[in-house]
Amino acid sequence: MPEAGSPVPLVVAGGGAAGFMAAITAAEAGVPQVQLWEATAEPLSKVRISGGGRCNVTHACWDPRELVGHYPRGSRPLRGPFSRFAAGDAVAWFADRGVELVEEADGRMFPASNRSSSVIEALRQAARSAGVQLLPKRALQGVRPIEGGGFALQARGDSTSVVAQRLLLATGGHPSGRQLAQALGHQVVAPVPSLFTLRVQAPWLNALAGLSQSPVAMELQVGEERFRQEGIVLLTHWGLSGPGVLRLTAFAARGLQQQRYRADLRLNWCPGVNEPALSQQLNQARQDLAKKQLANGRPELLLPLRRRLWLALLQQAGLDPALGWAELPRRGEQKLLELLLRCRLPVAGRGPFGEEFVTAGGVELGEVNLSSMESRLVSGLYFAGELLDIDGVTGGFNFQHCWSSGWIAGQAIAKAIT
Repeated sequence: MPEAGSPVPLVVAGGGAAGFMAAITAAEAGVPQVQLWEATAEPLSKVRISGGGRCNVTHACWDPRELVGHYPRGSRPLRGPFSRFAAGDAVAWFADRGVELVEEADGRMFPASNRSSSVIEALRQAARSAGVQLLPKRALQGVRPIEGGGFALQARGDSTSVVAQRLLLATGGHPSGRQLAQALGHQVVAPVPSLFTLRVQAPWLNALAGLSQSPVAMELQVGEERFRQEGIVLLTHWGLSGPGVLRLTAFAARGLQQQRYRADLRLNWCPGVNEPALSQQLNQARQDLAKKQLANGRPELLLPLRRRLWLALLQQAGLDPALGWAELPRRGEQKLLELLLRCRLPVAGRGPFGEEFVTAGGVELGEVNLSSMESRLVSGLYFAGELLDIDGVTGGFNFQHCWSSGWIAGQAIAKAIT
């Protein structure tokens, strides 16, 4: 197969967040020619649609030791990379390029413009200024290591090959990147969905679609494993969604996939409240709220519950909401306590809309030197972003991994070449 032109110092395959960061960093650090290959006509498409079109760039989690706790896969290996480039570095990087990031109440950070286009334009402008050659509609189809170093790259639909001194794969969750990594001798952990909602068979709860409750403590039993999280839960007509549920499913992703998304879920609608204290308040309410109906009066510990949820819990406990507190039966009180603190729900599958944007799985981390993102098996081959077996929970953590791994790879490649 004929080869085209002189060797390119660096080819980056994948025009997403990690690929752009790596290409920009390498070019700014002195790599004389950087080609950025993107299979589609529109680079950075995931950046454009993320966060509802606002782009959750990172999370205001400034301590790398705390930051790694938000990654179900890769938390311990990320300690080194995050000690070099973490959330504060990403904020500064974008600020230097004209994008101010604003922290929201829950820690998520968005561009001040509230538009993902601001992030995209900053990345594209930085790439242009650094001299990165962006090649859309150019998909990497084949890679052949060259004796003595470098790679012969085959693009889809092109009969000639391009020789690259260094190659960085940043193809995200697309199967093509995993196939190329395997062809080059790497082990790939099979991908499974992460960050998804749960289908729950509970008509009384499904009828509350649109209601959110916070905080809610969740315990998910998947086979012999148990996973716990606390956070906001959004009730839907098929089950449960919201940040707390997405975090829970991220940590339980592999176990759920192995169990075909069947599990037992236990909800505590009153986290931080112990059973004796709540039982005492319910008992005291017989006197303090004696003349009020169950629907219209609640003990202090239950005031955070949304009214619709409270009414549904009463009915599920077999209690008439019009019943007076003085008439609350002991058996009904015990049923209500059980529902409030240990509400058991069968999980029947994932939510219906394919909300997951992230996969758990990718190139085996033991085969990558995370201080440089270079392959331990193939000299001159690098990885960044979601192609690695690293994934974070919702809230900007997956983009942070892209910025960090791309920056480290770009720095390492520049040091090796220049």
